[in-house]
Amino acid sequence: MITTVGLDLAKSIFQVHAIAGDGKVIERRTLRRSQVLPFFKKLSPCLVGIEACASANYWARQLQELGHDVRLMPPAYVKAYVKRNKTDAADAEAICEAVTRPTMRFVPIKAEDEQAAGMVLKTRELLIRQRTQAVNALRSHLAEVGIVAATGMTSIAKLSAIVRDATDNRLPDAARMALMEIAEQIELLADSIERLDKEILTSVKADEAARRLISIPGVGPIIAATVRSAVPDPAGFRTGRDFAAWIGLTPRAHSSGGKERIGSISKRGNQQLRTLLVLGATAVLKLARTGFKMPQWIVALLQRRPFKVVAVALANRIARIIWALLVKGGIYRTPLIATPVNRTRQ
Repeated sequence: MITTVGLDLAKSIFQVHAIAGDGKVIERRTLRRSQVLPFFKKLSPCLVGIEACASANYWARQLQELGHDVRLMPPAYVKAYVKRNKTDAADAEAICEAVTRPTMRFVPIKAEDEQAAGMVLKTRELLIRQRTQAVNALRSHLAEVGIVAATGMTSIAKLSAIVRDATDNRLPDAARMALMEIAEQIELLADSIERLDKEILTSVKADEAARRLISIPGVGPIIAATVRSAVPDPAGFRTGRDFAAWIGLTPRAHSSGGKERIGSISKRGNQQLRTLLVLGATAVLKLARTGFKMPQWIVALLQRRPFKVVAVALANRIARIIWALLVKGGIYRTPLIATPVNRTRQ
């Protein structure tokens, strides 16, 4: 009787590797997309291993409804079990073997609403990249004719006004026609981003855990929504340090022979969340330049390390605080930033 199945996902052709309780291979075959669910309907409830890749959450939910115990695994952890050359059959066999390992780490299966929230955030990220590309194109084209403006989105409105001003002779008519398209595209993207921001803010206000997260200095609605989408089960991390390491905010270790070698941050895990946490930490550190007192450990670190290194260290601390609030409850009570320095002259 089949007890464990390794399922290698694809767009159309799926690979199955099924074994019995004693490890004997019972079935090794390919399935078309339409054959996957009928195949598993015929099986008694068993353990099914799947790599955490595109469409993995959908298939995991479908197989769970059939009564199977489905477990998702990071592809990097499965790769070690692939024997010799990489093929679909070898991948399915490796998945089948990896899912039975007692030390294997598994990825929580996301619900549909959690995936939907992630789609909103990823769409917003895509639109921001497209807007940045359009803005850079507008700036570079205008610079070719000697029209430049200060950095930041606020100066884009001035450049758009120059493009629309038919009386400005600095811009040739042919160039004006082309740059009008870019200016209109920037405005359309800005409107779309604003609508998504409102949707994200509404969802954060309706989420009790997300509201508690924004009590942390450096954490806003976007970070809170990203955490809630990317981390459906924060209790799956043993400590806040493990959570920060999963995001990629801890040093990469390469030690051997009793000698510890610590390098730069690993940059593993969720790139979007790591970027947002570093940006949030950077915003907090910039407040020090406006007269706000900072905790002593941050002040001491700024005196001996570069600004960006301190920002990453603060992002690591914020990540651990996020884990603590999600797992243990409560809100952030001790202010990370003290009251402003009184600079009035006596």
